[in-house]
Amino acid sequence: MYKLIALENGLENVQGFFCGATNVGMRTNPANSGPSDVDGDVAFIRSEIPCDVSALFTSNTFQAAPIGHFKRYPKDFKTDFVLINAKNANAMTGERGIEDIDTILSTLSSKCSVTNPVMASTGVIGYRLPIDRIASAFDTLDFSSKDSHKTARAIMTTDSFKKELAYKVELQNGESFTIAGICKGAGMINPAMATMLCFVTTDADIPKSDMDELLTLSTEASFNRISVDGDTSTNDTVMLLANKKSGNYNKEAFSDTMNKLLFELAMMILKDGEGANKLVAFEVKGAKSEEDAKKASMALSNSLLVKTALFGEDPNWGRIASTIGASGIDCDDSRLTIHYDDLLIYSDAFRELDQAREKKAYEIMKQEQFTVTCNIGLGEASYTSYGCDLSYEYVKINAEYRT
Repeated sequence: MYKLIALENGLENVQGFFCGATNVGMRTNPANSGPSDVDGDVAFIRSEIPCDVSALFTSNTFQAAPIGHFKRYPKDFKTDFVLINAKNANAMTGERGIEDIDTILSTLSSKCSVTNPVMASTGVIGYRLPIDRIASAFDTLDFSSKDSHKTARAIMTTDSFKKELAYKVELQNGESFTIAGICKGAGMINPAMATMLCFVTTDADIPKSDMDELLTLSTEASFNRISVDGDTSTNDTVMLLANKKSGNYNKEAFSDTMNKLLFELAMMILKDGEGANKLVAFEVKGAKSEEDAKKASMALSNSLLVKTALFGEDPNWGRIASTIGASGIDCDDSRLTIHYDDLLIYSDAFRELDQAREKKAYEIMKQEQFTVTCNIGLGEASYTSYGCDLSYEYVKINAEYRT
């Protein structure tokens, strides 16, 4: 047994970690909503001692230079420093993009003692990093600061709000440890690791093998189940850093807490989907296999026609049924049922949506959150993914992304 305590803010709650941000002129306006002053564009996370690190990356074949740089370290390396920049993805920059990271981190090493520093980037694809600008941050960053708020805002791109969480875990024997995380993401979100950066820190004394196992499981149950627009980015990263300063650990408690932390961060990303107004769970059950259930659920969360129906609050179950049929799974329209929350809107006995049920469905679709449940009626397998609507604002934001 254990007790979970939600803490205010984020990364600064974890002992032995420091974080902060500064502006070097890449970002000239505030990151959407928030403080009126200009936000940072270069941020860092630092540990007093080298950490075990586990990381998962985008499934996009064209992985950005920071990912290529990370993968050049030996297996199970330790690090005590993560450098993060906004406004420039350092993606599709080839070998020179990795060399630029080496140059920046070499400059960092001349300013402070670091062990195997790593880098993450977010922003526009296809441009090399402004090396001198980013390196100038080392003259203004306070490496002893604990400012998760500034760090979380500095990594934002089209996000409209910062995303950070922290939990303290109190074990039955009185021992405790803390897990915290920040992330960014709002567009190019697809259930294939999303277009996001996420950094989780902990002082738990967790074995490296458990880090790898639990990070994979938590990511599969959170970031890999969300979709804003069906696009998969080049820079997607989720990273877990453990400095083990607390000396305490319980696998079940850690697993439950990280599942909760990453799921809640993933829901923040979905709610912040560019121009999104609704968060919808797509539950597919009664499928022949989990693979079928997952395929149909993800097809629903990715479907542009479904997303636009959500935006228009149109109870058109035809778009749901059509997407399932096109997903390639085993299905039968005489066995299929579709519910919006608890309201049955399609079955073999009710193929036409009568006026009374359509009115009730419309009221459900006006809500900010609801569930679409599709029972395939052929088996026992189930899977739930999460999506949002697609609005005029999404088109506007992405049409003007570089400007």
